[in-house]
This record gives sequence, C-alpha cells and structure tokens, in this order.
Amino acid sequence: MMKLRAGLALGLLLASAGTGWAAPAKGPVYDERPATITQPVMARDYERRAVDIPMRDGVKLHTVIMIPKGAKGAAQKPAMLLTRTPYNAEEMTSQHGSPIMAVALDGYDHAPDVVSAGGYIRVVQDVRGKYGSEGTYVMNRPFVGTSLNPTKVDHATDTYDTIDWLVKNVPESNGRVGIIGISYDGFTALAALVNPHPALKVAVPMNPMVDGWRGDDWFHNGAFRQIGMSYIWEQVATRGNENKYEVAEADAYAHFMKYGSAGALASAQGLDQIGFWQKIKAHQAWDSFWQEQAMDKVLAKAPLTVPTLLVHSLWDQEDIYGAPAVWKTLKPKDSAGLLHMSIGPWYHGQAIEKADTLGALKWDADTGKWWRMNVLAPFLAHYLYDKPMDVPAVTAFQSGSNQWQKLGGWPAAKSEKNLYLLPGEGLGFEPAATAGTVDYVSDPAKPVTYYPRPNQQEGYDGNPWPTWLVGDQRAVSGRPDVLAFVGPVLDKPVTIAGAPVVHLTASTSGTDSDWVVKLIDVYPDAVPGDRAMGGYQLAVGMDIFRGRFRETLAEARPLKANTPLEYVFELPQANHVFLPGHRIMVQVQSSWFPLYDRNPQTFVPSILDAKPGDYVKAVQKVSVGGEGGSYIALPVVE
Repeated sequence: MMKLRAGLALGLLLASAGTGWAAPAKGPVYDERPATITQPVMARDYERRAVDIPMRDGVKLHTVIMIPKGAKGAAQKPAMLLTRTPYNAEEMTSQHGSPIMAVALDGYDHAPDVVSAGGYIRVVQDVRGKYGSEGTYVMNRPFVGTSLNPTKVDHATDTYDTIDWLVKNVPESNGRVGIIGISYDGFTALAALVNPHPALKVAVPMNPMVDGWRGDDWFHNGAFRQIGMSYIWEQVATRGNENKYEVAEADAYAHFMKYGSAGALASAQGLDQIGFWQKIKAHQAWDSFWQEQAMDKVLAKAPLTVPTLLVHSLWDQEDIYGAPAVWKTLKPKDSAGLLHMSIGPWYHGQAIEKADTLGALKWDADTGKWWRMNVLAPFLAHYLYDKPMDVPAVTAFQSGSNQWQKLGGWPAAKSEKNLYLLPGEGLGFEPAATAGTVDYVSDPAKPVTYYPRPNQQEGYDGNPWPTWLVGDQRAVSGRPDVLAFVGPVLDKPVTIAGAPVVHLTASTSGTDSDWVVKLIDVYPDAVPGDRAMGGYQLAVGMDIFRGRFRETLAEARPLKANTPLEYVFELPQANHVFLPGHRIMVQVQSSWFPLYDRNPQTFVPSILDAKPGDYVKAVQKVSVGGEGGSYIALPVVE
C-alpha cells in the first residue's frame, strides 16, 4: 500500500512537470460480487433448507432445516428435533465453516453427538421478532388468555403452527417431533407443552427460564440481578443484537458503583428505551406480572401429555430455580409417569459440553458425555423411534462421592436435620441453650463481591462467569462484614439431597436489608493428589433474600429497625456428601455485588431509584442459641 501511494504521487509530479504523462481515464464502475451467490454444497453430508414458516396471524418465522443425506428413501425415516431460539438460527446451524452436519452443530444449544448418532433432522427457528423472523419481540412472551397478552399468538401457538407445517412439508421425516433447548430455548421448550401439537412426542427443557423473580434471570427473592442489564439491552434493543452494551470500566465493580443505583446506571446506558426494562422497574415485587407468566404455574393448569425430561444444573449461574420448580409442581400430578428429571454437576448448559471439571472441581469422568449417552440419547430415541430405554424418573449426580444415581423421585431425602448457628461463629446439630447474637456492620459503600475483583461483565469466552458458583469462598470469609460459622471436623459423612431451608433470625439497625446465606463444604487443610484443594471452601448452595419481602413476596414492606425477625427461604437444590475430614460452614452477609444491586438499607419504594443519601451503614445482629436461634434445615439422607 505504501509503494502504490508513492508511485501515484510520483506520476502526478511528473505530469505537472510537463513530461506528457496523463492519468488513465476512469474505467467503468463494477461490483466484484455476483448479483446472487450459489453456495457450493457438494461436500455437505446434509441438505440445508431455509424457509419462512407462516404462523396463524400471517407472521413468518425463519427456520433452518438440516436433513442428513440418505434420509430420503431410508428404511427408517428420521424424526425431527426442533429448537426455537432468539439467538440466530442461521449462525447456530453454521458453526466452524464446516459442511459436516455434526461439526456445523458443534456449539450452543446442540448435542451434536446425539443428533448425529440418532440421524435426526435438525430444525432451528428464530422466534418472532428476532434475527430472520418477522413480528415483534417480547421477552419471554406471556401466554394467550392472560392479562399480559391481548393478542392471539404466543410461543405455544407458534410452536404448534411450526410443527404442523413441518410434518406436512418435510416428507423425509417420520412425522414425529421432539423439542430441546437450553435457557431461553428451554423456556420455549416448556412453552411447547401448552396445548401441544399431536406430533410433538418428547420435550427436553434444559436449564429453562421459569420464574424470573423467584430465582432465575432477573431477580432472586426480590434482589435484582443487575449483571443481566447488558443482556436486556442487547437482546431487546435490536432484532439482530447489533447494538452492544458498551462499558468503559474494565472492572464491573467500578461500572456498577459509578452511578449509584441500578436505575441511574440503566438510564445512563439507554435502557429506559427498552420496554422490558420499564416492566422490571414497574414490577419489583412478585406480583401478578411475574406469577401469570411463571412456567410452573402456567403448566400446572393442564395435565402433562408429552414425555418430558427436565435438565437441571447444580451450579447453574443463571437459571438455578426453574427446572426443580417445574418438577415440584407437575410431578405429583404425573400419574402416567411422563415427567423425568436429570440433575448434573454443571454450570448453565454444560451438559452438552465436555464436563469432567467444573472450575477447580474434578469429577474423574466426563459427566456431560455420560449423561448424553446414557440418558438423553435413549430418552429421545424411545419416544421418537420406539427404542427401549432404561431411564429412571430421576438421574442425579452426587457431588462429594462423585457418582451418578438412579432415583425414583426427588428430593431423595425423606427427613430434615437442623444445623444450628452457634455463639462464637460455631455450627452444630445441637442448639446452644443460651441466646445471643453475632454482629457485623454492613456498609453499602464497600459491598461484598460475589467473586474477587476485578469483576468481569457477564460472559462465557475466557470469563469466570460460568463457574463462579464453585469459586473458593475464602476470598470473602475473612472480611469483617461476612460471618463464617464453622462446625467441627466430621467423623462420618453427612449426605443431603434436596433444598436446604434457611431459618435466619436477625435484626438490622436499618429499615431494609439483604441477607445472603451460603452452605459451604470446607475441605481438609491438605488434600493428597489435589493439593490446590487444600482448605477450599466450596459453596454447595447459596442465595439471597431481600428483607422487604419477609411478610409477603407480593409487596415490599419496611423492616422494623433493631427487632429480631425471621427470614425463611430455600437455597438451591443440592445432592452432596460432606465427607469425613471435611467441615461444614455457613456464611452470612448482606451484599453480593455487583451481581445484585445494593440494598440501601433504608426503606425506599423503589431500590432501583434509590438516591445517594438513602445508602447507609447498618448494624446486623444474627440471633444464635435459644428458642429463636438461626438454623438451616438440611434435607438429610440417613
């Protein structure tokens, strides 16, 4: 480029000097791209069809259909495996620039080894309003018949219309359809179960979004998960996610502290333009807006008619509430035995990946591959090809012992055993006779981080976000605003299987407060063969509760200052063995930043709009011992 510019300059100089040289006449304007492009497909081991399928209201949804070569005329016609997504169907089915179908599907939301071995026709569709599909976009679009959706279409009707078109227009298939998806696509898989099409024979919702207030993406027990603001912006602002959430600060901690409240930051970042953000601001309690669209409540209205495999990750950093909530609601009514659940030692969506480790933890085997080969593949083949299967009601990985279990139900524990917080930050299965408190000062100006700084924005590539739930809690256990109750060294195993229930009695000098409680497995000081785990503090389950919802989740109410009050809430599901030589720990704190927005500790109508003067220090007193002492009810397997 430098030589070309120098030569041009020399030519102009000679021309101006009267040498007789003249610039060439301007040639015709042309485009090196053809008017239409033909993609070479000879190397492909599949046929690719991109179609726009019409819905009942005339809106067309962009759909990619991948048909393995040889399907036409095969003795056994293949079934179709459908995913409905807001994450770009074209890109999701064109991975790695490969003409090999299994490689082209080697990415998010696919289990390519299962799809390839099963010979399935793979179908991926953009939901309405996203990427190639027409129509408007609504986050987790509510269902027809609720006060939140005045139209005649939703994800259930769109799935019905899509399947109806597929069985009529893909003659290579056997007429059976399964639906599978992770996260948002797990939500759309659940939506397919509402008035399902007769050709829908099986559903596999993986880590599905179920209730955005109780414990999935947007809130946990009323505390706002502000780390997801970037997702809201990029997902809703444009059809194809063109506009990125731009961040100047390398440390997310600094980014979220910069403007004070989450609402002030949202305004600065342009989120006030986003309809879903306005809904979050207007519905900070668990009101009818959240309850009407919670999938466990939606599905409870009619019997389950489609065989369904719920997939749950024990350390799901995004949707740790959803799958067990659906199981808890639907299984008691499942007289036909259609509902199954898998519980794996994974982060969000890790079941489709290599999963022999999780952060610093080593499982001694690829748990993802084992599950896909022994549970997912036979489950799909049974309902789509009539092949035999040996998949129990619940398949669960037990951490600690690091082994898979075949169970008849969940939770596996049939009894509870109280683990008491004791004076002097002790912990035990017998309460202290004398009542007292263990105190700390919570300062919103210095919130406790959820993993060590510098914090990164939510993300996956080279990001600690997927594995932060198994991060070493020693990072905060020495802080003066984090209580660490520790039990004695165990001389026999303690096995839990279910959701630990927190019974925290505490007072605050403020009029509002957050309470974060963590159940932790403390490893021995030395671990032969894995020295890096010596003294490791592994969170088996932890969550947050926003104090203003102590009396009712549906309405925020101020706390009575300096008065011991009881807070009862569940930690996420656990299936774990605390081994001999280990100790059990319970941590208590009042902030978890910047994952959750800071509680000002002064009651205000909207924490999202709290002003700088609302943020005050508070003296927190956790009650231990006596009749009102704090404890965790553990789901113990005797």
